[in-house]
Amino acid sequence: MRKSDDPTLRDYDEYIASALRTDGGHLSIGRGGFTLYYARGACLSGYDCERVKACCIAAGLPVIDSRRVAFEDVVRLAVRGPMAAVGEEANPPPYHALSYAPLAVLASAYRAAEAQVFNISGSVTPATPEE
Repeated sequence: MRKSDDPTLRDYDEYIASALRTDGGHLSIGRGGFTLYYARGACLSGYDCERVKACCIAAGLPVIDSRRVAFEDVVRLAVRGPMAAVGEEANPPPYHALSYAPLAVLASAYRAAEAQVFNISGSVTPATPEE
């Protein structure tokens, strides 16, 4: 069976393929749904979280699922932490709000907050100061 014939991938396969070609491309899942970052300034959002998550993991795309992270930790990471550099150069450290960091930096911070992180390895410098 070709990938495009699989009904679980049909709706997302082009976006996932683009995200895989884009440095920093990834899937982020939170309480409000998912966002698939597939190019600089381009993303796809929706609520079919489990289906798109399974498709992205199977394709090898980085996935960060923060739905089970304590709300205050998600707020801290989202407000004080940097944004993922998707399809562009990351800013130099130290990373802070409104800066762009490599995806591995964000993944490390979310992993430390007990988010589910798939297809991203390694530990790096924290994205936000501990407080």
